[in-house]
Amino acid sequence: MSSLNPFHLAVPVNNLEKARAFYTNTLNFKEGRSDTHWVDYDFFGHQFVIHEDKNHQPNPDAFSLVDGHEVPVPHFGVVLEWEAFHEFADRLKQNKIEFVIKPYIRFEGKPGEQATMFFKDPSGNALEFKSFKDTSQIFAK
Repeated sequence: MSSLNPFHLAVPVNNLEKARAFYTNTLNFKEGRSDTHWVDYDFFGHQFVIHEDKNHQPNPDAFSLVDGHEVPVPHFGVVLEWEAFHEFADRLKQNKIEFVIKPYIRFEGKPGEQATMFFKDPSGNALEFKSFKDTSQIFAK
């Protein structure tokens, strides 16, 4: 897999202070610049920004059926190295994250086998983190 440039992602949150506490303290992301209505983070080497929109309300019933699970859509996240995924999952469990889909192995024994987990931030934004033992399988059919 080739080296990738960092991406930039900005998402709305309906309560900046709750979201800031979640991303800073619960997920332990390093905070970067901020202002009264936004905060940026080091999101595993990518630039992630939360912007306050007090009217933001994701659709809690939007999902896609994948591997027998109701996967929330939209969602975002990062593909982590195998060990980093499991360390992150353990830290989330210690921080008592309420998972939408608990960490498990998806597509076991098939092309694209991966570890995955889903949870939501305090504003209802869905996050997925995943890992492939074999990163050449990321786009496997």
